[in-house]
Amino acid sequence: MLKTIFVVDDNDTNLTVAENVLEKHHRVITMSSAARMFVLLEKFKPDLILLDIKMPGMDGLEALRRLKSNASYMDVPVMFLTGVSDTSAEAAYGFELGAVDFVTKPFSPPVLLNRIQTHLDIDELIRERTARLWKMKTGIISVMAELVESRDNVTGGHVERTTKYVRLLIDTLLERGLHTEIIQSWDIDMVVSSSRLHDIGKIAVSDLILNKPGKLTAEEFEAIKRHTTEGERIIEQMAAETDEEAFFYNARIFAGFHHERWDGGGYPHGTKGEETPLQGRIMAIADVYDALISERPYKKAFPPEEAERIIMESAGKHFDPVIADLFYEMRGQFRNIGGDES
Repeated sequence: MLKTIFVVDDNDTNLTVAENVLEKHHRVITMSSAARMFVLLEKFKPDLILLDIKMPGMDGLEALRRLKSNASYMDVPVMFLTGVSDTSAEAAYGFELGAVDFVTKPFSPPVLLNRIQTHLDIDELIRERTARLWKMKTGIISVMAELVESRDNVTGGHVERTTKYVRLLIDTLLERGLHTEIIQSWDIDMVVSSSRLHDIGKIAVSDLILNKPGKLTAEEFEAIKRHTTEGERIIEQMAAETDEEAFFYNARIFAGFHHERWDGGGYPHGTKGEETPLQGRIMAIADVYDALISERPYKKAFPPEEAERIIMESAGKHFDPVIADLFYEMRGQFRNIGGDES
């Protein structure tokens, strides 16, 4: 399968030469500016980028800085195209920013092809290894989440459903251009997967309380509330034993902030409005909706339309009003997920 390579250079001759060298081996897309590259990146992601350092407007160093700050394409390998006048300081800074190699202009076709193939092969090996590690990690996380869920006799499927609700809300926020600056900085698959641990703190709560059929006493409710801080503590311990800082950072937010309220009346931190991280505000709706439509020891399941009414009546009080409005627009998809037994 052909690999796609972006070639970005403000010199038409360089673009033509690069295309002639590469087109028999790869799918080549040439462009004369970094601004044009970012427009194309919104549509699809290449396998490698050849990027000129010195260009008018946005130069290659600034373009690389922007590439590496966006989770959507930060993993694309970038090779700099350098002229004889480019300084060693620029080269060193390029490596510091994340460039994988430099190729000097004018190009030597065999050298250019070999250097590109080397980095494509390395990138493929890294992707395969990353995929295996990701599968192993998500498997472990799923087992942990199911272990917690198995202690609750009637809420089976809660983790899977809330994970799907979270994905739906994140995708919709991004499509509508809401909180894009935050969401574009996320590895969305990782963030969604980390939401599976939002109730991990329940492992520290007594089965007698979790499965009590009647109303909880004030003391028992305080014990239930502590699953948020216990979740934060457990996740902090897990993070201390691994190098998965970003994953557990998001997991800790989901665990510690999914019971906060928009009006500041939630727990355990009492944050208000956008003081509550976006992950917590998203999970608040996902978690409550699923709790409402599910049977629990202390209540029957509500019909979806009743759950929707309760959430919308609480918009601006319990829930972020913007996310609540999106939830209502997407209520049909929420119903489909809520009825999915898989």
